[in-house]
Amino acid sequence: MTVDLTGRTAVVTGGSAGIGRAIACMLASHGADTYIGDRQLNASNDELFAKWNITSRECDVTDEANVNGLINHAITASGKLDILVNNAGVGLEKQIPDVSLDEWEHVIGVNVTGIFLCCKHAIPYMHPAGGSIINIASNAGILPRAHDPVYSISKGSVVALTKSLALCHSIDKIRVNAICPGPVADTNMINEQLDAADDRDAAIEGLINASPLAQSYRRMGTPDEIAMAALYLASDAAEMVTGTILAIDGGKSLGVPPRRAA
Repeated sequence: MTVDLTGRTAVVTGGSAGIGRAIACMLASHGADTYIGDRQLNASNDELFAKWNITSRECDVTDEANVNGLINHAITASGKLDILVNNAGVGLEKQIPDVSLDEWEHVIGVNVTGIFLCCKHAIPYMHPAGGSIINIASNAGILPRAHDPVYSISKGSVVALTKSLALCHSIDKIRVNAICPGPVADTNMINEQLDAADDRDAAIEGLINASPLAQSYRRMGTPDEIAMAALYLASDAAEMVTGTILAIDGGKSLGVPPRRAA
């Protein structure tokens, strides 16, 4: 796919690692002036980001002043914003009776309120030319999971928010779509999950076996695969695409994978 984003401004939250970093590099490599925000900036990204002229700024998406500062920093040169990727997110594996109010508010704050705040401050700068908002949800937002209900609730809310904003702002030529990844290797969330496992190899095997295509290819998804989808949704090729929930989960949200012969 040939995509030229020259002259366009993009903001990516949670851009220091994993999916966010892959998306930022993908957009920048196709010409976008790209700005990332993250609670924890990583000095190891300096050389990579310098290569693509990506600008980094500390940003806690639950802090409205931080979000406003990130958006304003990005639009300083051009006065407009063309692409917003809401990637910042956190997980939580606990049953509801064991979840504290602080834990609930943290997950909902980052995964849902953070997207609300970013959209609130970005949308005014997308007029009148329009723009593309891409929310990174999860297959847990399509098919709730028993082991992490608060996370599933938050990502289901992202799916609903995506569809509502897509409908509300279609008149403004602002497209709003969501990508729902399954397990993606080399991300902070998956790495933390694997590090906490008693048997790392068995945990990887479990993640792979939960998705039909992951089983077939014997691997998880990659950040670059998610980034390619984001590139498409940011591009003019997706001009008629809005309110779409794109699952890139190896078929995990379809249901229980078929059994394989021994």
